[in-house]
Amino acid sequence: MSFTLATLKTAIQDYTENTETTFVTNLPLFIRAAEERIFKNVQLSLFRKNVTANFNSSDQFLAIPSDFLAPFSLSFTDSSSNKNFLDFKDVNFLQEFTPNSTTTGNPRYYAVFDINNFIIAPTPASALAVELHYYYRPSSLTAGTDSGTTWLSENAELALLYASLYEAYTFMKGEADVLQNYNNRFIESITALKGLGEAKEVTQEYRAGKIVRPKQ
Repeated sequence: MSFTLATLKTAIQDYTENTETTFVTNLPLFIRAAEERIFKNVQLSLFRKNVTANFNSSDQFLAIPSDFLAPFSLSFTDSSSNKNFLDFKDVNFLQEFTPNSTTTGNPRYYAVFDINNFIIAPTPASALAVELHYYYRPSSLTAGTDSGTTWLSENAELALLYASLYEAYTFMKGEADVLQNYNNRFIESITALKGLGEAKEVTQEYRAGKIVRPKQ
């Protein structure tokens, strides 16, 4: 089973038995909220991205990609063609380490300064090539056409469905027991998804052995 945008919207209306105009208008909002809940609850390697850029000479800031959620690594290539990884720290640590932003050198640390920028310390002395590996927010199912799909709608359809139903039924101010049931079904689905994203995807059987779970 998988969903297109159209079939997911239809499923939400069928489950809730609601075709009222305001409700239908807000269907994309319910789906986006559901996607956000999934992205914040499970890490999947499919939602990792690499981008390259350059430091600006004597500039302590580096632009953050618009789809950035969290960093995995930041590295630069030095004049000897060696890759150097920076340590991720708190902004206060960097500002104490390099209190004068005009102090330049090979960067050692980075931190999220604000929604648009990383801060680097020491300030890069030259326009070194940089590579950022990060967890990103994929485009929403609602950004495409009614016939469009995403990885979540094709591979995490139950988590997406029940998270959407939870948002939709909250909007309707529905009965608490039904709302709880939708949430329970979402938790079941997200637990299975976490098993894929945070166990199977990051475990190599040859080296680590089979995944072992307690007997029920």
